[in-house]
Amino acid sequence: MTRQPTTDAPSTPSAADEAELVRRLGVLTLEQKVRLLTGADFWSLHPEPAVGLRRLVVSDGPAGVRGELWDERSPSANVPSPTALAATWDESLVEGLGGLLAHEARAKGVDVLLAPTVNLHRTPYGGRHFECFSEDPLLTARIGVAYVRGVQGGGVAATVKHFVGNDSETQRMTLDARIGERALRELYLAPFERIVGEGRVWAVMAAYNGVNGHPMTESPLLRQVLHDDWDFDGLVMSDWFAARTTEPSARAALDLVMPGPIGPWGDALVAAVRKGKVDESLVDGKVLRLLRLAARVGALSDIPATARPPHQDAASVAARLRETAAAGFVLARNENAQLPLDRATLNRVAVLGPNAAVARTLGGGSATVFPPYTVSPLDGIRAALGDDVEVAHGVGVTPQTRVPAAALAHLRHPDGSGEGVEVSFLSEDGTLVGTERRSGSAYTWMGSYGADVPTGQVARVEVRTVIRATDAGRYAVGGSGIGRFRLSVAGAEVFDVGLQLPPGADLVEGLMTPPQRLHSVDLAEGEEIAIVLTHDIVSSDEALGDAVTMFQLNLQPPHGSDDEEIERAVALAREADVAVVVVGTTEEVESEGFDRASLALPGRQDELVRRVAEANPRTVVVVNSGAPVLLPWSEEVAAVLLAWFPGQEFGNALADVLLGVAEPGGRLPTVWPASERGLPATEPIDGVLAYDEGLFIGYRGDGRTGYQPPRYAFGHGLGYTTWEFVSLDAPGEVASGADPTVEVRIRNTGTRHGKEVVQVYAGRPGGAVERPLRWLAGFAAVEAGPGEEVVATVTVDVRAFEHWDAEAGGWAVEQGTFTLQAGPSSTNLPLAADIAVGQ
Repeated sequence: MTRQPTTDAPSTPSAADEAELVRRLGVLTLEQKVRLLTGADFWSLHPEPAVGLRRLVVSDGPAGVRGELWDERSPSANVPSPTALAATWDESLVEGLGGLLAHEARAKGVDVLLAPTVNLHRTPYGGRHFECFSEDPLLTARIGVAYVRGVQGGGVAATVKHFVGNDSETQRMTLDARIGERALRELYLAPFERIVGEGRVWAVMAAYNGVNGHPMTESPLLRQVLHDDWDFDGLVMSDWFAARTTEPSARAALDLVMPGPIGPWGDALVAAVRKGKVDESLVDGKVLRLLRLAARVGALSDIPATARPPHQDAASVAARLRETAAAGFVLARNENAQLPLDRATLNRVAVLGPNAAVARTLGGGSATVFPPYTVSPLDGIRAALGDDVEVAHGVGVTPQTRVPAAALAHLRHPDGSGEGVEVSFLSEDGTLVGTERRSGSAYTWMGSYGADVPTGQVARVEVRTVIRATDAGRYAVGGSGIGRFRLSVAGAEVFDVGLQLPPGADLVEGLMTPPQRLHSVDLAEGEEIAIVLTHDIVSSDEALGDAVTMFQLNLQPPHGSDDEEIERAVALAREADVAVVVVGTTEEVESEGFDRASLALPGRQDELVRRVAEANPRTVVVVNSGAPVLLPWSEEVAAVLLAWFPGQEFGNALADVLLGVAEPGGRLPTVWPASERGLPATEPIDGVLAYDEGLFIGYRGDGRTGYQPPRYAFGHGLGYTTWEFVSLDAPGEVASGADPTVEVRIRNTGTRHGKEVVQVYAGRPGGAVERPLRWLAGFAAVEAGPGEEVVATVTVDVRAFEHWDAEAGGWAVEQGTFTLQAGPSSTNLPLAADIAVGQ
C-alpha cells in the first residue's frame, strides 16, 4: 500500500491507514510486540522489519533539539526557555518557533521531541520552573497548544510532559503528590486536557512522581483521564527510568518504557502474559499506539509522514530567535522612561555583572543543548553601538562557588594542532580502544561511546590537553563527576580521589552539580602546561551502571576578589553615561535535579547592584534567570528588565530592546514575589507532598489569609508607550457551555507605536463555590500608533465559568452573575462588566 503525501495532511491516520496498522500488528508474535515496548537505547526505539518499522529517534528539547549526542559535536539552535516563551503571550510567535524546532529535529534525524513541559509554576522554588510555561493553566495551555501545533505541523511528534503533578524536584522519583480533585482537574490537568484535545498532541510522558497514592507510570489516571475522558489516541511513554514494575505498569495505560534496552517489561512482561496476569489485548493496544505514532512521523514503510517541516536557513533561525527573545523580555520597571536609550547621547556605557560577558542562555538538566554560538550582552551591546561608543566591562562579583567547565580558549591539543582536547578510551589493561578529538570540556555518553568504540571494553577515559595561560596568576584545574578521578600536571600526578554523591542527594542533582576536586597551579602569561584527567568508568556510582558516563574538565582562570571587582565596577559606572548590570542565577542554584533553597541572587550580586546604582542613577538591571529571584533594590534603580534564559541571540535581542529597535514585548507568566513568605513548599513529609494551597497558587491566592502582595503581578509588563483602557463591551448573558466574546477598546496615549496584551479575568462575587477572587479567562494582543484607538477581541474560555464537581464527577456551572475585568495585569483591571451565565 503506497500513498503520496498531501499538502494538508491530517494529524490522525485515515481509516484505511488505521486498518493497515491493525493488519501489521497481526503479523507480530508476542515476543516481537513486547520488544517494541521498551526503548532500544537511550534515544531510540527498536525497528521491526516485519511491519516496515524503521528505527524511531527521540530527543530532549524544551530549549532546542539536542539529538542523540549530549555534547558540542552536535550543535543545536538554542531557543528561549519556556518561561520566556510564555512571557511573549504570543501564540503565533510560539507556533512559528515550533516549526523551527521541527526543522532542527529532522536535520538531526529526530522523530519525537520530548517537549513541551506544561507542569505549573506551583512555587518559584521548583527546580524546573524555567522549563515550564506559567503558573496559570489557561496561559500554559494556549502557549502549549501553539508549541505543539508548530512542531507537529512539521511532521515531528511533540510529547507533552510530565503527566501529572511533577511540579518540584525534591524526591521527585518517589514523592506522592496529594492534590485535591478540583485543583487536579482545574489547574494541573487543564493544560494537558487542552493540548490533547485542541492541540491533538501525539505523545504524553508519564512523570516520575506519584499522585494520590499511585506512581504515575501505573496510575489509573492514564486510562481514566487520557483514554476515557479525553479520547487520547497517542502514545504514553515513561519518563527515563520512571517505570519500575512489570504487571502494574503494563495493566495501566503506559505504552512505552524508556530508556532501553533494560527495563521492567521485556521477558518479564512476556511471562506475565503467558501466565494470564496481563491480557495480551493490552499489549496489542500499546503496540497499535506505537505504530500510529510511527505512521504520523513517517517511520512506517509506504505510509508517509503527515507533514514536513518548513525550511530554515541560519539567517532566518537567528532572526527568529532574536525576535522571540525580545518579545519575551519583561520590562518590569522604567522610572522616568529611562529606556529606550538614545544612542546619539551615549559616549560611554558600562556593562557590568557576572552574566554580562558569559550569560546563561538555557537552564541545566535535560533541557541542555549546545548552541553553535551565543551572543553575550556585552558582545551584543558592543556590536550595536559600534566603535564610536566606548563600552567598558567589569565582572563585579563571582557568585559561583564551583569551578566551571574549562573554556576552549585555554585548551590546546597535545599535538599543537589548535584548540581542543584529546579523549582516549582505554580497556582495563590500558589498551587503547578508541579516541575522539573534542572542542569541549563537558563529557556525556549515554549507553555508547560511539559507533567505533566497543562499550563493554571501556574501563576508563583519559582527557589530554595543554592549558595555555591568557593571564598571569593562579589557575584552578581539576575534574568533577562521580567515581575515581586522577589528575596529572606536567607529568606528575597531583591527586587520585573517589568523588561520591552526598548522602541523600538525588542522582540527577549529582549529575548536574557533581562533586569536584581541584589543584592550583601558578602560570605566567602565555605559559603552557600539559594535563591529563583520567576517570575510571568501573568506579562510577552503582545507580548509573554503564548507562551514563558524565564528567567535566574544570578550569578557573585568575580573577580579582569580589571586593576588588565591586570597586572596579563602581568606578566604571561612575564614569559612564549609563550602567547596564546583568545579574542572574547559576547552575548551582537553578537546574533540573534539585529545588531552589533560596530565591535570592547568589553571591554578592545584590550588593553590586546597590553600589552601582549609588554611583550612577541611570542604572539598568537585566535579570538573567529562568525563574523569579528577589530584587530588594528594585526601587533604587532606573529600570529592571527580566530576560529569563533567552537563547543564543540574547545579546543581540538585548541591544535591540535597550536601544528601542524592538519593544520589550513580555508580560509576566508568573508572579514575581517580593519575599519568600507564604510560598508553597517542595519538601515532602514522609514521602508525601501535600498541595495544601489547593486552587490558590500564584496570583490566585490574592485575598487569602497570609497572601503576600507580589513585587510584580502576574501579567505585568511595560512597553515603550502608554495605554488607556477605554471600554469593555460584554454580552449581558451567555448560555452554559458557550465561549462569549468581549471587546476591549484601548488607546495608545504615548508617542511611540506599541503593543499591549489585553487580559480579561473572571470572578464570581458572592458565589457558593469556593474560588479565587479572579482568574485569567482570555487574552489578546493589539498594536496601535500614537493616539490611535484599537479594539481587542477576546474570546473568554468556556472553562472560565465552570468548576469541577467531584461528587458528580464532571464539570458544572454555578449559574448566576460572573464579573469580567479587563486590564494590563492581574492587579490593574480598570474595566469591568457583569455577565449572567447559564440562566
